[in-house]
Amino acid sequence: MFNLTAVQNALKQFGFDGWLLYDFRGSNLLAQRVLQLPADFVSSRRFLYFVPTDGEPQKLVHRIENDVLDHLPGKKNVYLKWQELEAGIEAMVSGCKSLAMEYSPRNGNPYISRVDAGTVELVKSFGCDVQASGDLISIFEATLSEEQLQAHYAACDVCNAAFGVAWKFIADQVRANASVEEKAVQDTIMQHFADHNLTTYHPPIVGVNENGGNPHYETGHGANTTIRENDFVLIDLWAKQDKPDGIYSDLTRTGFVGTEVPEKYTKIFNIVAAGRDAGIECVKAAFAAGTPLQGWQVDDAVRNVIADAGYGEYFCHRTGHSMGQETHGNGTHIDNLETHETRLLLPRTLFTIEPGIYLPEFGVRSEVDVYIHADGRVEVTGGPVQTEVVKILAQF
Repeated sequence: MFNLTAVQNALKQFGFDGWLLYDFRGSNLLAQRVLQLPADFVSSRRFLYFVPTDGEPQKLVHRIENDVLDHLPGKKNVYLKWQELEAGIEAMVSGCKSLAMEYSPRNGNPYISRVDAGTVELVKSFGCDVQASGDLISIFEATLSEEQLQAHYAACDVCNAAFGVAWKFIADQVRANASVEEKAVQDTIMQHFADHNLTTYHPPIVGVNENGGNPHYETGHGANTTIRENDFVLIDLWAKQDKPDGIYSDLTRTGFVGTEVPEKYTKIFNIVAAGRDAGIECVKAAFAAGTPLQGWQVDDAVRNVIADAGYGEYFCHRTGHSMGQETHGNGTHIDNLETHETRLLLPRTLFTIEPGIYLPEFGVRSEVDVYIHADGRVEVTGGPVQTEVVKILAQF
């Protein structure tokens, strides 16, 4: 249910005079979710919903779809002609100086940049200082309810167990047949998900040797997709419960098909793990001290460890992403590489920390999920944090 008091309190918290939520034919999924529109919602005309920091909200809807926002509080205004639309917007935002919209200056953060430039220009012409609604989106799109947190924990249990299933399958197949295909391991993980009522938007990544050096490798499409003894394997898997409001778990671990891990793999793993742990500690320290923390700062904490070790050029993606009903969610990301993420990390939000080093011969990524509780306690979810490369033939 839409909580007007919570929205207005958030506007005060971040110093906005109001929030203008706009959508045209599904262009602004974030606005639809904030306004509690159904998942199968469809409209063909522009609508707007204006929430002032104090006072009554206002709706602006087209005559042939005039009931689209009837579930929300506030005065309804109906337009037919484009001139009436523009006049209606001007009347709604009159006197509002600092106005939040799903907009990002210079499109610096495309995850929240959902309102077209022309609409922003129109609103600005009425004397409004249009600012990014990113922190508001993180509150109302990316925070988890207690039920959603429990759904995440449930997904974590199955995802954590999936690694054991995969490592054992590799060990058994290599002992029995001397080799196993990446795709067969992927299929085994997918069957494990199905057996435990988990779903995913895409099958996991299983990459052997150089294939693991491609961060978004498509399993089974490498030059050599056969896993044998003395090979290095990266597995990245993600899934959620197959029910409404399911929340993803997303984890990456690495293993060596042998009984002792060669030093070249251990060295890179330890650097990646140190970067991961620096990121976790950065978040814990900030929340323990009550210090505001932006996404880019955690990325820097992680990336500096890997750069200082001489492998900065081989860490070619952001450190982590928001996570929720989508594995790549719409809240604050851990990023100062692909975007300069200035949104705050907020209580009751979930994200990954997943540094990697991707070399021509192999790649290492260590991915954990991190949840910030309402009281500021920082929890790493998804089972024990990997502290060494799995010795597949010794441990399974």
